[in-house]
Amino acid sequence: MVQLHATFSFSNSPKFSGSSPKRPRFSPTSSSLSPKRHRFSVEYLRANLLGTNLTFNCKANGGELDPLPHLQTLRTFPREELAAKVVLVRFDSAHLLHEHVEQHRFQSDAVLTIKYLCQSGARVVLASDWSVKTNPKLSVAQSVADFLSSLVDYKVAPVQCISNLASKVEGFEKGDIVLLENLSEFRGEVANCSKFAQVLSSGVDIFVNDYFSRSHKMLASTCGVARFCHGNLAGFHFEKSLSQLRRAAETDTKPYVAIIGGGNLSDKAAALHSLASICDGLVFVGMMSFQIIHALGISVPLNFLEHGALKEALDIVQVAHNRNVQILYPKDFWCKNDSLPKQLEIFPAHGIPDGWVPIDIGPVSLVDINSTLTKCKKVTWIGPVKFRMSNCTKGASILAQMLNQLSQSNCSVTVVGSMACEAMVKESNSVSHLTTIENASVVWEFLKGRKLPGVMALDRAYPFDIDWIAAYSDPAQPLVVDIGSGNGMFLFGMAKIRKDLNFLGLEMNKKLVQRCLDSVHQSGIRNGYFIATNATSTFRSIISSYPGKLVLVSIQCPNPDFSEPEHRWSMLQRSLVEAISDLLTANGKVFLQSDVETVSVRMKEQFHKYVRLGTTCLGSWGSYVQIDAS
Repeated sequence: MVQLHATFSFSNSPKFSGSSPKRPRFSPTSSSLSPKRHRFSVEYLRANLLGTNLTFNCKANGGELDPLPHLQTLRTFPREELAAKVVLVRFDSAHLLHEHVEQHRFQSDAVLTIKYLCQSGARVVLASDWSVKTNPKLSVAQSVADFLSSLVDYKVAPVQCISNLASKVEGFEKGDIVLLENLSEFRGEVANCSKFAQVLSSGVDIFVNDYFSRSHKMLASTCGVARFCHGNLAGFHFEKSLSQLRRAAETDTKPYVAIIGGGNLSDKAAALHSLASICDGLVFVGMMSFQIIHALGISVPLNFLEHGALKEALDIVQVAHNRNVQILYPKDFWCKNDSLPKQLEIFPAHGIPDGWVPIDIGPVSLVDINSTLTKCKKVTWIGPVKFRMSNCTKGASILAQMLNQLSQSNCSVTVVGSMACEAMVKESNSVSHLTTIENASVVWEFLKGRKLPGVMALDRAYPFDIDWIAAYSDPAQPLVVDIGSGNGMFLFGMAKIRKDLNFLGLEMNKKLVQRCLDSVHQSGIRNGYFIATNATSTFRSIISSYPGKLVLVSIQCPNPDFSEPEHRWSMLQRSLVEAISDLLTANGKVFLQSDVETVSVRMKEQFHKYVRLGTTCLGSWGSYVQIDAS
């Protein structure tokens, strides 16, 4: 039996009432512990809660603040924790409901997400939007449910009214699957309506997002629901897609060339700046190429140009010139004349006659492209070889053949966009050796430097493997974790008093963490270390890898303004409470403290509400909370 002993301490100074006090500035090398709250904390813990040395060299801190953060995934989440949980899965209808889904090459991980949850004993709620464009046979929820049943080999039952989801959940059995109504019928979905998101997540424990292709959008079913679920995970398909995007963004392989199709240069200018800053060559193959040709000072018909995009095109050319990046544009085009519908002619880019419009890139252009690509070690193709009067072109097929051949000769190839992926599939027996991302909009938004809302809504995992042997002289010693360690005063005070314990501070402010780490090295303290992270999201992934026992967790939370949505990140949330209760050792203890009584009470209530009493988890163990409030 494992006893979870939680001690709650209230320190309610009148002068702090109704305010949000900040921790006093402190030099960790100083011997003064003058602030009353911190002196009380050290003395109280020494007398009542603690019964082992720490130095840590981590490669980096705060990885979760990157545009592509490391996420908590279904693959890494403890499988036993899924049993009997109600799990909401947002799936991609374009993958699972496609008319030719069995031949579709990108959907297997999405099916695996649902099967894995069912096999783990979860009670699954499926949510998505669909239309007859995806599959003419699927117009109502019952037909969608039947189609999904045949895919996942489990019975899927439609729910007629989303607002009754909570009552339906109560009657769930392990392995049950229900399908919500078509989300496209609700305005609250695209508006990311908080009330609609709350209805969607009624009775739900864990949210699994497998809808990567719209992660650049803020939807109620991808972003809003994450506020109301205690765990927000990336499904197998989402994880794979994010990994593909991360690989596409890597720039360590040279020479690196980007093939850029499509049009609308002004909207993609920021993304093109990024590509010009990281690539060794830019190859333009779509309507956008006329804008670049014009910016290079070559005359082209004005009706082929995008109005108001000249400045952006000139800026991109300048960035490429400053970095000595090669710009390759089509030298010739296949053209069509409405007056001569059966006749095609090849004209140079600078000499297309009036009445003729380009429909494909010409043979000279393709030879130039092939000559450039043969020297590359990495190629990204984003955007279609498409012009105003054409869709699928022969140039796209020849380009796909080039890339397919390159991918088999030690060249990393990434293909982005549905039309580009379609061309690659037609010209290759298998695309498993390629990185394929069907939705180009996600990649364009990422290249613009924007964070993807659907990604940012999910829980974080600490992105680095921690070398505990390098961190501590004896990593088998018991561990004390201070969540929200601030300027480190509390932790340093405890580390000086108790040298028989390892101490770890988790703090979001990277600058404070760096100061504390500097002071650790300067003072020679061997039993204290700090990591820059959001403990609410990463506590489980960090502490579960520690080889010793977790004996104490302290949470000091001065911010009382939890009712405001913008301060929800600072709230003691269910996911953190459950992670702490799971990882604490027998007789482990939790110490909660705040300068504001309402905050202390709120934290205490969170532990009472979410710590699982008398339940079994990770074998046979029980837990209870003993409260000692002073």
